Amino acid sequence: MRCPYCQSTNNKVIDSRPSREANAIRRRRECLHCQRRFTTYEQVEDTMPLVVKKDGRREPYQRTKLYEGLKKACEKRPVSIDVIEQFLDDLEREMMDSGARELPSSWIGERVMDALRQWDEVAYVRFASVYRHFTDATDFMREIRHLLATRPQTEKTE
Repeated sequence: MRCPYCQSTNNKVIDSRPSREANAIRRRRECLHCQRRFTTYEQVEDTMPLVVKKDGRREPYQRTKLYEGLKKACEKRPVSIDVIEQFLDDLEREMMDSGARELPSSWIGERVMDALRQWDEVAYVRFASVYRHFTDATDFMREIRHLLATRPQTEKTE
């Protein structure tokens, strides 16, 4: 490990402990050259499945890309960032647990749509408009009719 201050690779670990989330090891180090201390984190390198797009292209999974899309859909809606982040953590765990080397983008998209439908109908329609490539108001109306038709009967409309 290279010292961030003097660039020396000669250092020692003076303390190790799990991170708060217990998904990494926090190591406190001391440079033997300049005697300054610094912290490093060691974690397992997760190999996420590749995402297979509708046109057949394959690209690495990008959490930030999905996070930004969800954040945009939920903008000015009663959905907290914590809910979005927990969903992404759960989704990534499901992706890893699947053991698949590749997953179709539709697999991810449908899980996102299901979550948004539960969280907030407006956020759901916003995301659907991009995900399903709405071209005009008819597409919006079709999706809203479908949403209303599949809504649980116990909900009251206001």
